[in-house]
Amino acid sequence: MTLRQSIIAAAVAAATFAAPAYAEAPKITLAPPGVPPIFISIITFVARDAGFFKKYGANVELRQFDNGTAAGRAVVAGDLDASMSATALLISQIANANVPIVGIYGFPKPDFQLGTTDTAKATCEDVKGQQVGVDTPGGARVIALKAILGGGCHMTLNDVQQIPLGSNSAAAMIAGQIKYAVLHLDDVPDIESRGKKVAIIKTELEASPNAHNLMIVVRKDKLAEKRDGFVRMLAGLIGAAHYMADPKNLEAVAKIAEVTGRSHDIAKGAVQGYVKFGLWAQTDDGMNPEQLANFIKIQQGAGSILPGKTAPTAEQLIDASVWRDANALVEKTK
Repeated sequence: MTLRQSIIAAAVAAATFAAPAYAEAPKITLAPPGVPPIFISIITFVARDAGFFKKYGANVELRQFDNGTAAGRAVVAGDLDASMSATALLISQIANANVPIVGIYGFPKPDFQLGTTDTAKATCEDVKGQQVGVDTPGGARVIALKAILGGGCHMTLNDVQQIPLGSNSAAAMIAGQIKYAVLHLDDVPDIESRGKKVAIIKTELEASPNAHNLMIVVRKDKLAEKRDGFVRMLAGLIGAAHYMADPKNLEAVAKIAEVTGRSHDIAKGAVQGYVKFGLWAQTDDGMNPEQLANFIKIQQGAGSILPGKTAPTAEQLIDASVWRDANALVEKTK
């Protein structure tokens, strides 16, 4: 056999080995939040477009939803396999409705902040009675606004007018439709690049240091049915997180991040800023039990758990074994 024939034979053998593993992996539909997607979602697009889902034999379809709250409800209904949804929503669904769902991968640091383009009126007192852009009733930005108003401004949601805008609060501020909104970190440079200054009134982490951001949420029966598919999906996300943190991949990641509607330069700066901020967990599953236990207590104190209902423990809230198996797959494949 010639050298050329040997190379072809090896390639065919490798393809024959790899293809069935991919074809046989259970298909997972995962919903990244936002249309256009919010920036935290780009880890899913990097996993897909940079080949990490494929590398670990995952068969993942990304299906965008307007927000993580709607996606989380679709998971409960069985219309989706997994969603990136607010941890506070997961806690309330389990406590109040006894929904059989768990978190399998966490995004522990919320970057929400209450901001305004009326920089002369940028105090807690100034926001009272104002229209404030949020995502959807009960959504992640509403949860963040409640935390900011209660923990930092000594107000409640009843003291402001919530304006549901999905992931388009920045666009509404640029257009002059609203002056106050709950924003992500990357919203601010986007707004300011269009000629409007933004003043930050308070961040969620300032108001609630133990707040937990999002989790990938799945139904327990789906997890049991498609566990290998979920493990492979998380392996792809772990690989993507490592790839995103490597400065030599910045240009490639920023190009993929343009799916958010950001310009390349703003996307590039956001990737750098968010990696430094710790938006995507790099060394663990992003579901620290102590942080989650504290956050569950915060939700109880905020009235998110209905009277007579029992809040889940941190252990009931998550299944850490999926990430452990996924991380082992990543380590084995290095």
